[in-house]
Amino acid sequence: MSIKNQDHIIVGKLGATYGIKGWLKVFSYTEQSESIFSYTPWMIKIKGEWTEIHVESWKRHGQGLVAKLEGMDIREDAQVFTNAEVAVLADQLPALSDEEFYWRELFGMSVVTTEGYDLGKVTDILETGSNDVLVVKANLKDAFGQKERLIPFLDEQVIKLIDRTAQRIEVDWDPEF
Repeated sequence: MSIKNQDHIIVGKLGATYGIKGWLKVFSYTEQSESIFSYTPWMIKIKGEWTEIHVESWKRHGQGLVAKLEGMDIREDAQVFTNAEVAVLADQLPALSDEEFYWRELFGMSVVTTEGYDLGKVTDILETGSNDVLVVKANLKDAFGQKERLIPFLDEQVIKLIDRTAQRIEVDWDPEF
């Protein structure tokens, strides 16, 4: 399969150059910030095309991270990558058990109440302090006049079943909310 046809998962972003030897600041979106360096190669979009790059070296710097990319030996070479998103191919992510899933898998899934009412489709997930929240875009002719629903992602209490095969999430939720 060509790189163009594979899913690219954004795991971070490159920042400004650091020093004169081609190092760049790295902003990691991974749960443990240093985990971004366990993925190789990185994919960077340059002029609309995904390009494979490799990290030659990395280190902590203060509260952040910096990295030196292969072939980037001077500041001017590295500046091209400032503000570029860092992606990995979806198949580089660790395999999960049947009970686990990545948030990205939930996007587009239908959300249905335990009584069978179709609430709509997942369009986003909000991370709040206490629990995550599914953003569900309601169907055009929603019987309750809802355009969007915010449903707390509380496993077992609200979220009753996530069915990857059927692309469906069953929830114990009042459709009026």
